[in-house]
Amino acid sequence: MVVGYTTGVYDLFHIGHLNILKRAKENCDYLVVGVTTDELVQRRKNKTPVIPLEERIAIVEAIKYVDKVVVQDHMNKFQAWEEIAFNKMFVGDDWKGSESWNKLEKQFSEVGVSIVYFPYTAHTSSTKLAATLEKMK
Repeated sequence: MVVGYTTGVYDLFHIGHLNILKRAKENCDYLVVGVTTDELVQRRKNKTPVIPLEERIAIVEAIKYVDKVVVQDHMNKFQAWEEIAFNKMFVGDDWKGSESWNKLEKQFSEVGVSIVYFPYTAHTSSTKLAATLEKMK
């Protein structure tokens, strides 16, 4: 059985999120999705999600492509692999070729894990949606 793993904030859930989850499920038998904690988003992006963690988890759990949801409270992808034992990791192609993901590709290849990059949905993002909502106030 091929276990897949992907992570995200999944704030203001949109078509880009759905596309990643759908494509990920097409490439594995069992899809585990990490939903990032509010605290980690605050530390990494210096912003607080609009939708609280518990609600984001409930939304992601309801997606038919998702088999299991876990809380992502750290950014260590190799530690996540040790905890979940996935065979494939899915990520947007906006990370492809970056120093950090090149290192991860090398590290994961040594344990038989492949990283699959999917096209980033440039026309829709949670950041753009949040900005639009802010303008409507």
